[in-house]
Amino acid sequence: MIVRERPSPNFGPRPPGTPIDMLLLHYTGMQSAEAALVRLCDPTSEVSCHWLVDEDGTVHRLVDERMRAWHAGKAFWAGRRDINDRSIGIELVNPGEEWGYRPFPSAQMAALAELARGIVARHPIPAHRVLGHSDVAPDRKQDPGTLFDWAWLSAHGIGLWPVAGTPTARIDPERQLVGIGFEAATPQTVAAFQRHYRPTGVDGRIDDETALKIAQVATLHGI
Repeated sequence: MIVRERPSPNFGPRPPGTPIDMLLLHYTGMQSAEAALVRLCDPTSEVSCHWLVDEDGTVHRLVDERMRAWHAGKAFWAGRRDINDRSIGIELVNPGEEWGYRPFPSAQMAALAELARGIVARHPIPAHRVLGHSDVAPDRKQDPGTLFDWAWLSAHGIGLWPVAGTPTARIDPERQLVGIGFEAATPQTVAAFQRHYRPTGVDGRIDDETALKIAQVATLHGI
């Protein structure tokens, strides 16, 4: 994994005593890696992340993990709104829906897996708290989107993915969604869940397949 230093001025201190217990994945949604790096390092943009992974697998370090980068924005997960305080943010170079969304190349995914394994070794981040931006900001974000391969990432040691035969306890899918971490069961949060766990059908409705996926994920959360 090639790491290049590209320091961003857009960071601040983490609140004392706050654990780093979340890993949040984004896509850049810009036309090139350099355009994204310029924005993430522009003090007037007031946005940043800790790491950026280019499509060729090159990794850029922008903010020290000990510091608070500005990547989540208005967000919520598992009773918390201070997502930047407690998370590491990784941006994946991808033009996104606006500029020609495309699959994430194998070199990029391999670099992400290696980088993320190091992050979770350094910080107490459980698998169920490896999330996408759309998970924590479902009303306004879609990244890393339906082409991101969460199953592959889980198979390589990062994140949570239910496999065939995962035991389930079907209770109330709306209640289970909240138990997983979403603020409420709304069409937007259901769509975010589907984007992560059922990307072939994102419609914001809890059909039978979505209810099963929710139950499987809730089981893996210990709910």
